[in-house]
Order: sequence, then C-alpha cells, then structure tokens
Amino acid sequence: MAAFTWHGTATPSDVVNAGPLALIEPLLDKLDINDIIDQHLPPDPQQEYSHGHVLSVLLAARLCRPTALVNIERWAEKSGADIFFNIPADKLNDDRLGRALDAFFEHRHSILGSVTARALQQTNLSLERLHFDPTQLILCGVYAASQPRTQLPRGQSLQGDAHLAPAHISHGYSTDRKALLFSQLAVVDDCGALPVFAHCLDGNRNGHPAIREMYTLVREHVGLPEEVLMISDRGTCSLEHIARLHGHNHQVLCAAQWQDYRAIYDAYADSLQWHEASYLSIEQRRRRQCHSTLPCEHYEIAVLKHTLIDPTNEQEIPARLIFAYSTADERQTQQRRQENNAKIQAGLEKLQAKMARGHPQSTYESIVRQIHTLLGKKDAARYFHWQLVPLTRAERDALPRPAKGHVRPSHRLEFEFDAAAAKADERYDGLSVLVTTAKKQHSGDTLFTQYKEQNYVESVHHQFKTPIAVTPVFLKSPRRVEALVCVLQIAVQAYQVLERLYRQAVQDDADQRDKRMTAERLLRTFNVYGLLIRHGRLGRVVCASRLCSRQKQILTHLHFPTPAQTLARTLHPEPSG
Repeated sequence: MAAFTWHGTATPSDVVNAGPLALIEPLLDKLDINDIIDQHLPPDPQQEYSHGHVLSVLLAARLCRPTALVNIERWAEKSGADIFFNIPADKLNDDRLGRALDAFFEHRHSILGSVTARALQQTNLSLERLHFDPTQLILCGVYAASQPRTQLPRGQSLQGDAHLAPAHISHGYSTDRKALLFSQLAVVDDCGALPVFAHCLDGNRNGHPAIREMYTLVREHVGLPEEVLMISDRGTCSLEHIARLHGHNHQVLCAAQWQDYRAIYDAYADSLQWHEASYLSIEQRRRRQCHSTLPCEHYEIAVLKHTLIDPTNEQEIPARLIFAYSTADERQTQQRRQENNAKIQAGLEKLQAKMARGHPQSTYESIVRQIHTLLGKKDAARYFHWQLVPLTRAERDALPRPAKGHVRPSHRLEFEFDAAAAKADERYDGLSVLVTTAKKQHSGDTLFTQYKEQNYVESVHHQFKTPIAVTPVFLKSPRRVEALVCVLQIAVQAYQVLERLYRQAVQDDADQRDKRMTAERLLRTFNVYGLLIRHGRLGRVVCASRLCSRQKQILTHLHFPTPAQTLARTLHPEPSG
C-alpha cells in the first residue's frame, strides 16, 4: 500500500470514499482536459490554480456526483477530489468556479473542438458520418440580463466564441417555460454515439438555424474531412440546408415533412419497387430469435431518383427520395386517428349540448376558442367541418324556457365528419420519406439503417440530462449558464469515451454483457473505493487502498493507472525514517 503526503486541510474521517474518482481522474487525464483548457485560456500570473485545473474538478464532480457550484467545495473534501486533483477543497469555492466559467465562455467552441480532436484520436474515429439532433434544456429563474442574440446579416460568417453572445434564455419554441435550445453533433457506429460538438441557441429557435450554425461552427473549430454525410431529423430539413452542404461537397440524409413530398409519392406510387429493409431494432431482433408471440414488425423501403433546385443559384442537385413504410407506424397511426376522431366528436357534441342549454358563459367567442383548443394541431381536425349558425327569432322562441341562470342560445353548433377524407388518408398510414444527396455507392437500405441509428444521439441527450445532470445549475448569468452547458458537453463526451474505450478493447469471443458495457455500469463498479488517511509528522498521509478484483480488471482493460499510480504522479512520497 503506497503512502503519500498531502498538505491540504484535514478531514474528520480517517477514510475517504473516493468512489468513481479512481476511474474519472485517469479518464480526464487521458483526454488532456486540464492542458487543453489552459492552452486556450491566457495564463494569469495572479492565479493560484489554473482554470483548466479548476474546471477539471468541476467535470469530475459532474461525472461522479452532479452538484451545484456552491457545493463543489464540500463534495471535493468528502470525496477526496481535492487529493486526486491536488487542490485544497477551500480553493474550490463558487466564486473561483464562476471566474473559470467566465474565462471558458470566451473560448468555449475552440475548447470543444480541441477536446474533440483528442477524443477522436483516442477512439480512432473519423467525422465522415455525423448525426445532428437538438433538444431543449429547461431552466428555472428570471434571467433578467438575458437578451436575444443579434442575428448576423446574410452571408456573414459565424465565428463563435467571443464574437457570439450568450444564448437567450427565453420561452421555448414548444414550451412556455424558460429554455435554451441545445444542439448536439455526434459520431455513431456499432459502439453507440460519441458527441463531437455542441452549440446553444436562443430558447425560441428551432432546428433550421440550429443545424445551420452547428455546421458553420464545426467547420471553423473542428474541421471536416472531404467526405461527410450529415444525418438529421425532419425539424432540420430544408432546401437551404441541403444546398449549403452540397456547396461544400458534403452530403445530406434527413427526414422530410411528408406533405412536402406527398404529391411526388402519389405520382410514382404505382411504379415504386418496394423491398423489406434489413434494419431491425434490438427488440425486433430479440422477438425473432426467441420466437416471441409479440408482433414481428418490419420496414419496407422504395428509392426514387429526384432532383432538387438550389434556391440560391437555381442549379440542380441530384438526390434520392427514400420512401419508408413501417408496419408498427401504420397500426399506431390508425389507432391514433381513431382515438382523435372519437375525442373530437365527443368534444363537439359536448359543446353542442352546452350551447343548446344556454349556458351563461357560452358566448360565441368562448365556443370558438374551445373548438380551436379541441381541434388543436391534430391531423384528425381536417376531417371535421363545423359552423355556428345564428338562430332565427322563431327558432329561439320555439326553444323551451332556459333553466335558472341560463339564457336562450343565440347560435347552434353544427358539424359533420368527412369519412371520405379520413378513408383517403389511410393509404399514407405508416409512410415517411427521407431525402439524401449521398453518393450512389451508399444503398438506400444502408442509408435507412444509418438514419435509424439517430436514436443513439437521443440517448446521449438522456445521459446529458440524467447521469451528467444538466440540473442543478443555480447560475444567474447567461454567460455562465452557457459556459456550464458547454463544460457538461465535455463531461458527456468523456462519459462516452470511457464506454467506447472499454468496448473497443473487448475481445470478439467475450461475453455479450461485456461487449455492451456502459459507462454507468463501469462507474458504478467504483462506487466504493477508499483512501486511507493518517496523520504523520509532516501532516496528512494518504494511502491508496487495494482495488477489488473487478476494479483492477477494469483499469487494466482500459490501460488506466491505479489510484496509487495516479497519486504518485501528483503527491510527494512519504519520507522514510
């Protein structure tokens, strides 16, 4: 058992449970997080500890036990992070962390790009296939200092960093709560998704500016190879997006709005050649392997050559449309239509009866509002036609005397259900469309499989909001909020690098559970790992305890140093004699 002297403040306990820090510290060291941040942030001779040093501890806290900045000091003391990172816990107050975030903000995109370069080097991945997906980060608080970003004039380059103000914390595009739009770019393969870049936008923005700005920033701060295929969902699909990438000789694969290509489908529906797609979800593969009685769903695809017109120069862009049919989506669409039809009809009948009773609060305006609320944005709303018909004086006089507190109605609600329109739409059930400019050597079946792997990026969003825990934030400054979000991007990137390094080192004949090892399970294995503290003549003496067999096996598998080796690198050995 190795012993090292530590001159920081004493703790009341003789044992510190460092837990996952035994795995996290060598992970951050392997990614050179400390040095990369310090290379981008100008040194301050008055700084006792560099920003890279301080933010490394913040990253470790998020990976180990997410906590607010004000509690990092206490966490570092209890977990032994102050020992692993060789910085006294009382130096990790929220003011010091806040100043580090302020400095980080000025170079956030450049730092993200440099960390990505290191992560790609460690994992032997390229940027030839990228998946893009935005999500909303919901925040609480007033954020009175937050202001909308000034939109750049058309044609002006977006450089990021100090040239880009913090994103506006505002009511979200699809929510009334305060939010930021957080967009994620990731590399995806059989081992899952590795985040490679992130960008924050005003909370009320949508996918179109998100993918435009992301593409510009990643070209500026990461650099892209000659061959790139960018995959995204329908919220990002536009002619402008396709033309933008085509202008840089990059390729697009994105889901499109069905209504934009329905007419093309109708024109070629009878001549399309359909075949069953090779893609199956993990659950569907399991059902087939174990001969489950549950439904065995499948996809069918048909590829159609198409030509798009660049809106900027009217030039033709060769493309393909991949029409996809899903047996599961067909059944779900039919069920949803039936439920919505029944809900709308019942709601209209209820409003009809309410008007007929002469409810005192049933004015013309209030009924119209309630009908619009009932119909909402449901597709089934197109099947219902309604009108408020004024009652003639004779019709009003013929009505029975209204109940106490009620009035004679002035209108009646009439509606009808267009069964023919609903029936006509059934031919589109289960159908969707992808648009791609990928080269011909990429088959429609391969592209469809790659698009379905988009859900790996959504799982990264889940990790970002749960194990990494974007909340609690507890920051009032929009600059620091966005800086912290970008720091958390590095945390989730490190999280995925850990998982990927383990999976890449697994032998082909290894157990399936080992092949699908997750970062969460790896960190959980280190939930209990202690540092022994005793007081010597020169102060506290830190002793690295023995690893259990599984912990030692994981570190060996990853080629990570043991805690004793890590401490030997940062602390002085105990004097002999």
